[in-house]
Amino acid sequence: MESNTISFEIIDSVAKIALNRPDVFNSFNKDMAMAFQAALDRCETDASVRAIYLTGSGKAFCAGQDLSEVIDPKGPGIERIVEDHYNPIILRLRKIEKPIVCAVNGVAAGAGANIALACDVVVAKESCAFIQAFSSIGLIPDSGGTYFLPRLIGMQKASALMMLADKIGAAEAAQMGMIYKSIADDQFEEQSWALALKLASRPTVGLGLTKRLLNESYQNTLVEQLKREGDEQIAAASSKDYKEGVQAFLEKRKPTFTGE
Repeated sequence: MESNTISFEIIDSVAKIALNRPDVFNSFNKDMAMAFQAALDRCETDASVRAIYLTGSGKAFCAGQDLSEVIDPKGPGIERIVEDHYNPIILRLRKIEKPIVCAVNGVAAGAGANIALACDVVVAKESCAFIQAFSSIGLIPDSGGTYFLPRLIGMQKASALMMLADKIGAAEAAQMGMIYKSIADDQFEEQSWALALKLASRPTVGLGLTKRLLNESYQNTLVEQLKREGDEQIAAASSKDYKEGVQAFLEKRKPTFTGE
């Protein structure tokens, strides 16, 4: 994970990951994609990490792919960029059974927008915008965009945003259900970080099982999903945090969850 393209630190059980190529609006190249994957792997295996906070350095969240790498004859090529860079990132974001807050601090375009949408709780600075920019250069949305966006906002709006490459402000994105909420610029850092801290203090096992079931719900029937809920409820009820939650309720006090 040794790379200056990703900033990584753990604060109060929250892993803070910042995309760190501000001079090119945090657009992805191979180095940043690999470093990001390594950071996510560490978050998954490090028991001290109970929530993840993803943001961007500088004025942008992420402008998508660095096109200079795409057109470089010595570069990895579009096939490898999709298969080796973006697809593994999206799968990691969904596989990690810890809550991920994506704090969109500036423009989120192309793959940058779709990486944000793959996270669990997405908040955005009021002044920022989301753009499905792919059609403007003759490409199709990747990084899970055609999977997540229609499920978030419906087929009509998703297809229009992808084909027209409209710029959507944070408030409108929240209103249409694309993201959790829009936050005023001057309160953004404080409020978005508070969300991550809150999630890190909650019952990590139960949150992870919730994420697992949400992932499975995309392909299960109602009958199958009810069965899976029953299975995972048994698993959640065997956690230390469940026992603490029940005891705190009976004692009329605030629970202290440990993530176990």
